[in-house]
Amino acid sequence: NKPGVKLPFPSTLTVLQAVVRQTGIYASSRKGRLSVYWGDQVFLPSVDFIYKPTHHIDIMCSLLGDTAPTAEEWQAQGLDKYGVIAVLKGDGQKTPEAAQVEKVSHETATKMLQQLGTIGQVGPSLGSFSVSAAMLKGLCEEFATELGAKQAKFDTDPHFWMPMTLPEDSYVYLMSQKGVDEGTSKSHYARMKAFSSQFLKSGGNNGMGLFGAVDVGKDACWWDYGQLKLYSKNSLLLLDDANPESKLLRKFLNIKDQPQSGVLASSNVMYEHSYAFDCNIADGKAKNSLLSHVTAEELYVEGAILVNCVAPKIKAGKGSILYNIMSEKEIVAEPGQVMVAVTNESGSMMEIKSRMDIDGGKAWKEVVEGNPMSFEQVWKNNKNANITKIEMERKHLFTLMTEKIF
Repeated sequence: NKPGVKLPFPSTLTVLQAVVRQTGIYASSRKGRLSVYWGDQVFLPSVDFIYKPTHHIDIMCSLLGDTAPTAEEWQAQGLDKYGVIAVLKGDGQKTPEAAQVEKVSHETATKMLQQLGTIGQVGPSLGSFSVSAAMLKGLCEEFATELGAKQAKFDTDPHFWMPMTLPEDSYVYLMSQKGVDEGTSKSHYARMKAFSSQFLKSGGNNGMGLFGAVDVGKDACWWDYGQLKLYSKNSLLLLDDANPESKLLRKFLNIKDQPQSGVLASSNVMYEHSYAFDCNIADGKAKNSLLSHVTAEELYVEGAILVNCVAPKIKAGKGSILYNIMSEKEIVAEPGQVMVAVTNESGSMMEIKSRMDIDGGKAWKEVVEGNPMSFEQVWKNNKNANITKIEMERKHLFTLMTEKIF
């Protein structure tokens, strides 16, 4: 439930709430369309976001210039590591089409796309897209059997957009890199080509193109919170005064003040370039840290992120993250340590630890840092939990513990 993770910002904003706030700017341009966005990342466009849809499918990307990049620019900009949207040069009579390729070199991309036309602009895909009502209806009808059986699994990029926009041999090659055999790829390609051709001849023949790009600008902000290191990096961006994106993030969050420095009148806490949102802290020091909904009689943190924590005394070193920790005893987090409390419906809590240098995906099945179980087991135990009930129980416990401290 990555979108449900709370950020160290005002009102303990969740990632999903931030996404909804940000993506709402496209609503007026997309009447009658279905929009799909990543739930764990936020982007702020650097170009005008009001536009008129020209394609049945349009996908967001960050186009890097008015001309196609050279081989050197392709490599320097790391395009071989992304899913890339290539906009083909139009003939002046109709809106140019686009195509999607995945993690290929400049030479390979050029070879794949030359059958379709000349590449005009290129940029990494954000993955977020919208489809017209006609396209949505068409896809639902095409895959009615699979939807009814609820057994097949298709992803938009490799199973919809790529076979619709690439030549067959290019598609088969890219899918072979994913371990899909040639026969399966050719069969699916033929199906999607037949679908798109029939769609444009019938219900989709209203002057709109099939697949187009929506540019968010080469200077767009793109903040991913879906991994631990990115959660830390893009949260602490709020304190990076030298980075222009820091000012944009503050504006997005409606934060008008600079990071706090000095002792606030309501407490005896010495702040040094830190933010404290909705906190109740009596004494201590916070340096280069983000605190959101934290209660403590005494607190000493540096370069740390604390969210929804309550304890008599809290110490946290550089790079550490404390999340949902409630304790009647002192909490101590070493530099780079991550501590999270997992609460069940009865209100009992289990503390899970990790470190910034541990890859949670690679260590998914392992028991690390002396934890009582693996991350996978935690997920299995809680995948059907009543989140609303747990949240109410947590708030009740937080209030009780706050009353004990103060």
